[in-house]
Amino acid sequence: MFTGIIEEAGTLLAVNRGAKSSVLTIACDKVLEKTKIGDSIAVNGVCLTVTTMTKAGFTADVMAETMRRSGLGSLQKGERVNLERAMAAGGRFGGHIVSGHIEGVGTIRAIEREENAIWYSVEADSGILRYVVEKGSITIDGISLTVAYVDERILRVSVIPHTQKETNLTDKRTGSLVNLECDMIAKYIEKLMNTKASQTEREEGITEEFLLKNGF
Repeated sequence: MFTGIIEEAGTLLAVNRGAKSSVLTIACDKVLEKTKIGDSIAVNGVCLTVTTMTKAGFTADVMAETMRRSGLGSLQKGERVNLERAMAAGGRFGGHIVSGHIEGVGTIRAIEREENAIWYSVEADSGILRYVVEKGSITIDGISLTVAYVDERILRVSVIPHTQKETNLTDKRTGSLVNLECDMIAKYIEKLMNTKASQTEREEGITEEFLLKNGF
């Protein structure tokens, strides 16, 4: 589990691409502290497993499903990526519950400054935005942010200069892709409600009214 509080922005040193998967090599510093092979690190919000380590960075495998779901496949050598280690037991919970399993990607459509805030407007699929609510939480490239506005096509967030400076948001431009993870609570509620509705339909499927209507 992660919190969406970015620890540092690393640099992508290499992308070794296979037919459908890839291996990322990332230069970093802070997230290597107390990290060992097999640990999880969120890279632009995507939970990846550390496969090798050096004093200056680590490598992680990206499987085909992750390549399809995320924007990791479009990363280029030299790009900065947001990094966060999995939350330690007893650690501070500064953001919100983040799984590192993203829904998909969005596209930045506008970046606007308003005094000490920077507004990002992100276009996304309606299947993602259905789980987004105003003043709720959204993870954008691994960053825990508060939704300021949402409709059927766009979500907007307001970012303070410190967050922009300490993450890869400062590198983003109009048209940039970002990984999106919605608050998982909404998905659990939807699943439970659908399950309950289906169960009720099964229980009430054969009634006296149903039998009479069908000639019994």
